Amino acid sequence: MTEFLVRHFIKDYKDVEKISVRTAYGVLASIVGIFCNVFLFIVKFTVGLVLHSVSVTADAFNNLSDAGSSIISFVGVKMAEKPADRDHPFGHGRIEYIAALIVSFLVLEVGFTFLKDSFGKIWAPEELNFQTVSVVILILSIAVKLWLGLFNRKLGRKINSKVMMAVFTDSMGDVVTTGATIFSIIFFGLTGINIDGFVGAGVALVVMWAGVGIARDTLEPLIGEAIDPEVYDQIKKFVENYDGIAGTHDLIVHNYGPGRSMASIHAEVPNDVDIEQSHEIIDRIEREALKRLGVFLVIHMDPVEMKDERVLQIRHKVDKILNELDPLCSIHDFRVVHGEEQSNLIFDMVIPIEYDEKTRKELPLRLMERISEAAPGYECVITVDYDYVAKSEEEPEK
Repeated sequence: MTEFLVRHFIKDYKDVEKISVRTAYGVLASIVGIFCNVFLFIVKFTVGLVLHSVSVTADAFNNLSDAGSSIISFVGVKMAEKPADRDHPFGHGRIEYIAALIVSFLVLEVGFTFLKDSFGKIWAPEELNFQTVSVVILILSIAVKLWLGLFNRKLGRKINSKVMMAVFTDSMGDVVTTGATIFSIIFFGLTGINIDGFVGAGVALVVMWAGVGIARDTLEPLIGEAIDPEVYDQIKKFVENYDGIAGTHDLIVHNYGPGRSMASIHAEVPNDVDIEQSHEIIDRIEREALKRLGVFLVIHMDPVEMKDERVLQIRHKVDKILNELDPLCSIHDFRVVHGEEQSNLIFDMVIPIEYDEKTRKELPLRLMERISEAAPGYECVITVDYDYVAKSEEEPEK
């Protein structure tokens, strides 16, 4: 069904890097979400009235809020498509995140409202009417919501959309809450014990948790999040694959909405190559990065020594010492300034930003001590730098 909808309603659906195609994916997801959630609201609200069940009614209005969320997402996606202008030179893509943030507040509001109603039902419970047909209808609603969640996940993965992945998470939460509602109805039918208010409170808390999760996921790109390791490797390898580039560092990516990114990176070039030749290579990389990656890339040139054996040997020695000291750290912009009595080693030392302040201060001092022991006559001038890549799960904290 998902492939059928994508193929029939999205033109050039394979070209997911295009803003217009991404917008079409967002519009399709919003319209399908509106239809499914309005349908589920009508079904559950009717069942809730028949059963006098606050948990079913809470679940119904949760679906209605989801429909409202889909409408807001639709408006947000369309507004985010607006091109760049004088006041917004990088476009309006972040409006999509703002729309998702509004959605999270709506979800939280629904959760708070029905948490209050559920407490009222706990203190003064109403009699439930157990009907098998109502349970069957709710089970069918789970199937619809499960499909809607998987639909958003598949589309979200195609276009790398955090908003759609948040909708998937919210939909899975709805599956759990509806399942809990069915449990309370069946439990009443088997035992005659009314736990509807307690289950309703649980449903409300799950809804609120989903709202907090959506807010967190949409605030991260608005505040400024670390670079995804996959994006980091993609851009780094793209630049380093060009002849004339010896290495890269200091990659920073600024997100201006899905599919709209600006990045800056330092590219190391041999210091004995004509500067105009290196500049021509840098210009070509910037143009092709925009065309092939969809990233507005700004590259800073760093000339590095590639032939002087004395410099290369001491650089190798420093790298070895640092790797023994802490393999997660690295150096770049390495230069040697020779003097009559001593030589200065000037370089930047990259320390993972998640290290605590004490470790960040101690590491450069320990490196200086180790270098002085291994290479007398050299003094270090170290500038501490940090990477902007999200930490992998396996990386230890210091």
